[in-house]
Amino acid sequence: MAVDFIYPEFEVIRNEDRCIACRACERQCANEVHFFSTEREKMMSDESKCVNCQRCVSLCPTRALKIVKSDCTLRENANWQNETIREVYKQAASGGVLLSSMGNPKPMPVYWDKILINASQVTNPPIDPLREPMETKVFLGKKPDKIRRDEKGNIICDLPPQVELSMPIMFSAMSYGSISYNAHCSLARAATELGIVYNTGEGGLHEDFYKYGKNTIVQVASGRFGVHEVYLEAGAAIEIKMGQGAKPGIGGHLPGTKIVDDVSRTRMIPEGSDAISPAPHHDIYSIEDLRQLVYSLKEATEYKKPIIVKVAAVHNIAAIASGIARSGADIIAIDGFRGGTGAAPTRIRDNVGIPIELALASVDRRLRDEGIRNNVSLVVGGSVRSASDVVKAIALGADACYIATAALLALGCHLCRTCQTGKCNWGIATQRPDLVKRLNPDMGSERLVNLMTAWRHEIMEIMGAMGINSIEALRGNRLMLRGVGLNEKELEILGIAHAGE
Repeated sequence: MAVDFIYPEFEVIRNEDRCIACRACERQCANEVHFFSTEREKMMSDESKCVNCQRCVSLCPTRALKIVKSDCTLRENANWQNETIREVYKQAASGGVLLSSMGNPKPMPVYWDKILINASQVTNPPIDPLREPMETKVFLGKKPDKIRRDEKGNIICDLPPQVELSMPIMFSAMSYGSISYNAHCSLARAATELGIVYNTGEGGLHEDFYKYGKNTIVQVASGRFGVHEVYLEAGAAIEIKMGQGAKPGIGGHLPGTKIVDDVSRTRMIPEGSDAISPAPHHDIYSIEDLRQLVYSLKEATEYKKPIIVKVAAVHNIAAIASGIARSGADIIAIDGFRGGTGAAPTRIRDNVGIPIELALASVDRRLRDEGIRNNVSLVVGGSVRSASDVVKAIALGADACYIATAALLALGCHLCRTCQTGKCNWGIATQRPDLVKRLNPDMGSERLVNLMTAWRHEIMEIMGAMGINSIEALRGNRLMLRGVGLNEKELEILGIAHAGE
């Protein structure tokens, strides 16, 4: 009989001289790693359950704990690495599909880090954002190709519906059920205070959050969870979710253990039942079918709201975006392969899709070449980690960026990547009441506001250094970007020159 060797990935190091057996670690760990041994009269640890969420380390009053990666491994093999062998053992024992959460952790190229920003100095002087006007406001939606004036010379401003943002950033889709009530509350409050928007994800909108409707994007996914007339009317825009960066080409699955009373009512499904979104929308098998849904939603909301179509970044994304731009959609959201998720098959998350930087550049060029760039706004997401990533995305052609993982980090997420278990020790990716209450919405929204305020200042500083005073002047301005460590094909796709040219 085979013996699976799966030694605990992490080790709990407890300083016996400092530990006072207060049992705070035991109370704080949802994974039941820590316990008090009455026989030995001291705290013990079951390290096989540890996910390195750092909750016990953070709240130990005497700093008696630390978590370290185990150095007990199988024999080195560059092809058959320890993680690969562990996964084979797990599947051989269970016959199940491996599940993972958050974004792709593999050492794949991060193109943001290989793109540098140009600066102005003499002939085109920089701008001081503290003393000179700097516009970070953006409007998402269809734009006219040229300025129109009436017979008196006044500009005609009959634009289609737009989403107005105080800065080119939005909180991405995270459904109620995959994240907690308090996490959603934090996002909604922060978006409202900042003058931006957050996205409901595919789980519907909790009744308590309808008051934030002007700062909410409501999503329509293949499962149609929580979708009804009042829901559609509530949001500032409606997003049709066709794909997601962490799992292109497949649907969603929220386990029944997370479908508790409020989640059940919001999603309009029985409590305790699995919420399964099929991979395709069963009424969409062509651009013509998508167009029909776009106009059905416009009809349902009396053409008062922009319609977003969200797709994953895949190899033919430029052609897909061209079709969406002709479908009547007002905004295209593209999610790159490093995008986060509450749960996805590991093999899909780590091997399917393409980087958002390359997808964005390809789409922007295709829409410009076809003369339809103004038909839609472009929003991109999938591991946008900082203000400089936002600036680079806009210079590559985006109108705005979605962020999700960065927002969760601001709420206290420690990227332990076990969201699918529902045992989030930080009160974010869980529905357990004892864990949910660990996230204070007042503090959560404050931290999100602080993060976005800092990013806005940094965006203005970078734009000022470039000699640019508005997001509109930055959009698609690839002349201000240079590449390092990129081959000719990558530079060609991104549409930028090499550093030094």
